[in-house]
Amino acid sequence: MKLTLWTYEGPPHVGAMRVATAMTGLHYVLHAPQGDTYADLLFTMIERRDHRPPVTYTTFQARDLGSDTAHLFKTACQNAYDRFTPEAMIVGASCTAELIQDDPGGMAEQMGLPCPVIALELPSYQRKENFGADETFYQITKALAKPMEKTEQPSANLIGPTALGFRHRDDITEVTRLLEGMGIAVNVCAPYGATPSDIARLGAAHVNVLMYPETGEAACRWMARDLDLPHTRTIPIGAGATRDFVSELADLAGVAPYLDESRLRQPWYAASVDSTYLTAKRVFLFGDGTHVATAARIARDEIGFEVAGLGCYNREMARPIRALARDFGVEALITDDYLEVEAAIEALAPEMILGTQMERMIGKRLGIPCAVISAPVHVQDFPARYSPQMGLEGANVIFDTWVHPLVMGLEEHLLHMFREDPEFHDDAGASHHGGAHVADDAGGPAPRPAASPRSISAKKNPGEVIWLSDAERELKKIPFFVRGKAKRNTETFAAERGVTQIDIDTLYEAKAHYAR
Repeated sequence: MKLTLWTYEGPPHVGAMRVATAMTGLHYVLHAPQGDTYADLLFTMIERRDHRPPVTYTTFQARDLGSDTAHLFKTACQNAYDRFTPEAMIVGASCTAELIQDDPGGMAEQMGLPCPVIALELPSYQRKENFGADETFYQITKALAKPMEKTEQPSANLIGPTALGFRHRDDITEVTRLLEGMGIAVNVCAPYGATPSDIARLGAAHVNVLMYPETGEAACRWMARDLDLPHTRTIPIGAGATRDFVSELADLAGVAPYLDESRLRQPWYAASVDSTYLTAKRVFLFGDGTHVATAARIARDEIGFEVAGLGCYNREMARPIRALARDFGVEALITDDYLEVEAAIEALAPEMILGTQMERMIGKRLGIPCAVISAPVHVQDFPARYSPQMGLEGANVIFDTWVHPLVMGLEEHLLHMFREDPEFHDDAGASHHGGAHVADDAGGPAPRPAASPRSISAKKNPGEVIWLSDAERELKKIPFFVRGKAKRNTETFAAERGVTQIDIDTLYEAKAHYAR
């Protein structure tokens, strides 16, 4: 265990909370100290849900550890059932409560509650949030789903979407639209929006659509074995993957493939004038394994980026991500340490980052544009508008999301390039003032500019070159999308010649050298 400022995943009980919060008619009794109730904020503040998660905490305190904490758990269980009367309950311990070894599952079984009670054994110190969600949904499915007669119309279950998932709400709508186009009905969507009664009739479908392997693969494998329910393996994120998904699903469901591409604009946009901002841009990808794998295909095959590096934080996806990295000719970065990710990005100096909220903050410090493609995310990535990642509209959304940081970066460069222009310099008045200069003290002090990203002339390690201020200013005049390459070339040029301080002459000498 180590102390960290940021973390990509919470402990496993947070994954269980994501499943419980996504469902209705299910209640989670969590044996936990008072401090572990912080997880509620993830759903009410970040996901903007209008109700608290269906979780009851035992909230034991330090003074309780010398007495019978088992009694606290039993009381909490009984009170939760009496108050909420759920169709089913899940019980477990947080990482802190696991240390006192009270066995919530065994205690709940002895109580004889009048509803199914599913015990969760989540290893808090070996596994993390995505595993917790996957294992929780698997245990719920295993306990409640039964073999039954198939629906008359071809139907599918949508498996994997949870609360706090990256665009899960809108992905459900988009995938449902894809299925409807082929005449396939949605039997159950789970966990998101499902009740325990819905879980019981999962077996009536003809096929499972595995939307998110991180949170639904274990249940899909069990249903394939025990309920004779095959599942899709293609994740429909991106235009090409959506076409492949439709073909795969049609084969499994025994229907004709159909895809109305009249709504798809991403391929033409990527081939149009906007490709000026895209072609051959070096990008670094990091996030959960599913979103990184799909984003890598889109980046290279559909938009024209060069994948400079990729990786994931969930070790359950390490093997497929390493295989994918070999196909792209790069080395996979498998880590949950954001400092290692930052070091890799700084060394590669890509023109853009495709990552999580963590990488967005890293990009701000390094001055590199970033688009978010994966959880963990912040409140702005739960928009009020319809904004899926999957399907045809998802492909359109992804194009807009990825292009926006690059276009904004280009605008910033143009503003800097024309900084000395008579119409645009710092002392020129705003256009709505008729070009008249407004004094700094008019209407109060002028706001100070925000701190710039990490300065390249900051203190260096011994043996590294230092950029002098004149060279640093000149470097910032270079367009952002080639600035990283120019910086690397100049530092290499200086190091080969034993130069420890880069001035403006060194910068231009390096430029002349590499232009030959």
